[in-house]
Amino acid sequence: MPIKKTDRVPKDKATSKPRKAVKLTNKQKVSSVPVTTPSFPIVGIGASAGGLEAFDQFFTHMPPDTGMAFVLIQHLDPKHKSILSELVRRYTRMPVREVEDGMSVEPNSVYVIPPNRNMAIMHRKLHLLEQSDISGLRTPIDFFFRSLAEDLKDKAICIVLSGTGTEGAMGLRAVKGEGGMAMAQDAESAKYDGMPRSAIGTGLVDYILPPEKMADQLIRYVRHATGDVSAITTDAADKDGGLLQKIFALQNVITDPPFSKIDLISCRNLLIYRGHHSAQRD
Repeated sequence: MPIKKTDRVPKDKATSKPRKAVKLTNKQKVSSVPVTTPSFPIVGIGASAGGLEAFDQFFTHMPPDTGMAFVLIQHLDPKHKSILSELVRRYTRMPVREVEDGMSVEPNSVYVIPPNRNMAIMHRKLHLLEQSDISGLRTPIDFFFRSLAEDLKDKAICIVLSGTGTEGAMGLRAVKGEGGMAMAQDAESAKYDGMPRSAIGTGLVDYILPPEKMADQLIRYVRHATGDVSAITTDAADKDGGLLQKIFALQNVITDPPFSKIDLISCRNLLIYRGHHSAQRD
């Protein structure tokens, strides 16, 4: 005997009770299209002593409408108010902002780290963290470069300018380990060549240039970068809350990355890059 189809509501297997249909009001209706924001390049720039002159030369030659965002990390006196933002405004028509905790990064803008802070980026938002004096060493440039590598992967770009010491090289390794791009100021043009020489010494720097020539090369690199740019979902990140994001951002950069793996990937990327450009010259 054929079984008749009925209009009975299907039962939940766990409760054996009919499931109730949920009606959404206009305010509750959710679009099937996720809320996204277009991806755009974010350039982390690290400098120390002599960095102001390098920033001058870099931004004087950088157009204000490239679609890129620039994040400046410089060693600043923790006891004095920074005037770096005011100084950089003299060299560019882009808006220049001193970073506040949780600030979203926007294209065609410049962001400056405040004194006595480490800074990380997650979901394209900048998070400030108090610097620890436990080790006696402050490495905000390496700290941010690692975070940038973690957040943007192969879309990360880092630049090492004038400065003493070796900071920037460790974070540059992290950027290259994710397939990102690295620039360094040539030692002859740097007022203090310690940081640039250390970065160049890794063998992973893609372009070694004086600051006034970096803008043109950076624009060409971004314009000819291959691969589709993935959209980044922002609604879920906003719901997590700033504190949770800060915890994750700190967790991502507080531990040294596995440099054996990073070195292997970076060397592979460097060989591919050099092979590609050798083929173009031939």
